Amino acid sequence: MTVPPKAEYPAGRARLVLPAGAWQDLGISDQTRAGLQTRSVGLRGAQGEWLAVLRVQTNRTGALAGFPLGPGDCPRQQNVLVTDPAAGSPVRADCLRLKNWGTDAKWLEKNRPDLVQWLGNHQVMLKPPYSYLSYRYATQAGAWVAVDALVDQRLLAPRARTNEEFLLAGLPAQQWSQDLAQAARLSVGMADGYLAVPPFPFAEAASKK
Repeated sequence: MTVPPKAEYPAGRARLVLPAGAWQDLGISDQTRAGLQTRSVGLRGAQGEWLAVLRVQTNRTGALAGFPLGPGDCPRQQNVLVTDPAAGSPVRADCLRLKNWGTDAKWLEKNRPDLVQWLGNHQVMLKPPYSYLSYRYATQAGAWVAVDALVDQRLLAPRARTNEEFLLAGLPAQQWSQDLAQAARLSVGMADGYLAVPPFPFAEAASKK
């Protein structure tokens, strides 16, 4: 048996490694004053539809000079799963936010209009329902990594047939988000910035017609 090759892209000082799939490079952009670079990639399904979009922002180089944008806060929000191990630390940011139903009542348009505008400019549209993930990690020394992800729910949740299955359906998405946050966090300490995006738990199911 052969293992499908994984797509790999540079993202600033990071080495972004993606799970197997039909990934497409959506370009890079620089935030020169902050010393950051953003790499965007998208995953297409068997019919050419968009299944996921990832935007990864990191330091452009290993030359660090304090918080590039400040640590920022990690506020609680209704119907958003928020994890903040840094607990408001003034010297570290570690903020994970997961909105399982990112399509609810135009939630994304209200909370991330900049991302919605970027999607429109790049003619990227995911079919609902999809989940939204945001993760940010920063240190006082100036290390920075931030990830935004929009993911078709078929990649993250099993099809629920009973009430019990419905209640448990969100657990794989939570675990995937934690694994992605861990990979981003660890990339800061890697000499080559190795950041391996974990496989989607139900990628095979989502690829079926």
